[in-house]
Amino acid sequence: MKKNILITGGAGFIGSHVVRLFVNKYPDYKIVNLDKLTYAGNLANLKDIENKPNYEFVKGDILDSDFINNLFKKYNFDGVIHLAAESHVDRSISNPLDFVMTNVMGTVTLLNAAKNHWKDVIAREQSDRSNLKSEDSFASLKITDKLFYHISTDEVYGTLGAKGFFTEETAYDPHSPYSASKASSDHFVRAYHDTYGLPVVVSNCSNNYGSHHFPEKLIPLAINNIKNNKPVPVYGKGENVRDWLFVEDHARAIDTIFHKGKVGETYNIGGNNEWKNIDLIKLLCKIMDKKLRRKPGTSAQLITFVKDRAGHDLRYAIDSSKLQKELGWKPSLQFEEGLEKTVDWYLANEEWLKNVTSGDYQKYYDFQYIKR
Repeated sequence: MKKNILITGGAGFIGSHVVRLFVNKYPDYKIVNLDKLTYAGNLANLKDIENKPNYEFVKGDILDSDFINNLFKKYNFDGVIHLAAESHVDRSISNPLDFVMTNVMGTVTLLNAAKNHWKDVIAREQSDRSNLKSEDSFASLKITDKLFYHISTDEVYGTLGAKGFFTEETAYDPHSPYSASKASSDHFVRAYHDTYGLPVVVSNCSNNYGSHHFPEKLIPLAINNIKNNKPVPVYGKGENVRDWLFVEDHARAIDTIFHKGKVGETYNIGGNNEWKNIDLIKLLCKIMDKKLRRKPGTSAQLITFVKDRAGHDLRYAIDSSKLQKELGWKPSLQFEEGLEKTVDWYLANEEWLKNVTSGDYQKYYDFQYIKR
């Protein structure tokens, strides 16, 4: 069945993997990638599919309501997969208002556009329009082929002790401006479902790793620093625990939830791979020593403990059993295998890493976009 799908933030790390999967797997779908191309958006992430006939890139801001409304009118989207977000905790501590605007207001702008456009579409398709006199009537419309899919994070749940897992029933307890902004956007998505009947699903994922990750995040930062014999910073004593999910597995989960998920439901996505930060970095150092043919223990000498970040949650761990049991998804890689695969990609794509760390990718792709 042909569908027109809007994927926001599709030039970013996770978004580019989702765009690639959908473009290649569903040739009958029209995939529109909307990205503002901020520092973390990089069209080089999608060079392999940029000329596919079912793919189109649009540069724009999800905060621009007129632009978003016109985009819905032009493409008549059947679904939205919303990944666009400010996502780095350290940046949220320095500039919290940026996170409020993009993550909260941007999400609401998209929700409004989807609500209004789909209501008009359904109204035109239904012969009996007597129930379309107020906003409340939207909830009574029979919508079976539209979906607003909001991708969130496990950080909205707060922190865990040594035991236990986040489930879909865990109460929200965000501790950083980033996680608070994502929690707020999650609440707005569910409110639009409850108030207006907007068909939505939400997923909350654990930490992602893999290729095309912007090198301010832990794993690509460490790989790049080790390669260049620079200090590898580790917060506090490195005792914070995270559940790591291979990004391609996350993309598969998003595909599964988009096509099989139940409207109004939340699904947690986790990799079943809990690692202390210090243990992860030590493993990464061993892999890098082997790949770079260095004496064992060389890279570990670069580990540098730095002052812990404010509000740093101790442990995240996701229970993804609902997704696995109800929709049949499961992670495909063990962490050691996925981490080695990730290292191989960064070492084989030095030009990509160089362009990203220098900022040259933004200049080049801005020119390419204007030229088109």
